[in-house]
Amino acid sequence: MRRLAIAAIFITLLAGPVLAQSPPDGTPTRVAGTVEKFEGLTLAVAQADGQKQPITLTPDAKIFGVERRKLTDIKAGDYVASGGVRGTDGKIHAVEVRIFPEELRGTGEGQRPWDVRPEGVMTNATVGTVSQASEGGVIRVTYKDGQSEYTVGPDVPVLAYVAGDTTLLKPGAAILTTARKQADGSLVTNRVTAEKDGVKPPM
Repeated sequence: MRRLAIAAIFITLLAGPVLAQSPPDGTPTRVAGTVEKFEGLTLAVAQADGQKQPITLTPDAKIFGVERRKLTDIKAGDYVASGGVRGTDGKIHAVEVRIFPEELRGTGEGQRPWDVRPEGVMTNATVGTVSQASEGGVIRVTYKDGQSEYTVGPDVPVLAYVAGDTTLLKPGAAILTTARKQADGSLVTNRVTAEKDGVKPPM
């Protein structure tokens, strides 16, 4: 029994370093900018601050374009994302609304701070109802941890993700992606949203 116990400890010590060497999921890194060049699987992006950022696309990376929609195009059961700002009235006022295709249902589900705007709130959730109020449309949504609602003014852009391909990754096109930072500092992504027919993704 003593020999078995020693053997078990030895095997555990050997296995430890192997498990420790398994690369963890990389840190999510948001990249927005314009395409400088796309070659092979490498996308060179010029960011707003002037920095150049290379990103490697996975072989199965999905490319999406965006198209304009209206509030009336949003239906109960749709999965949407909305960046908004919590006003002094306590309500969330949408800055933009995005309609996801069915294959992206569940992406980023929940409500959390949105650092793009002061008092920003990002909500990814399933639409329950869409109604009208004096300040604009009101979208009520549910997500796994609760429910929420936000107003959508007449000037708030409503966009829908649509299937695209690498032809959208042409020089000068606006793109947005959340890439994963690897151990060597490089960025890898499996999804890119790109400008389509002059309609740019929310940056």
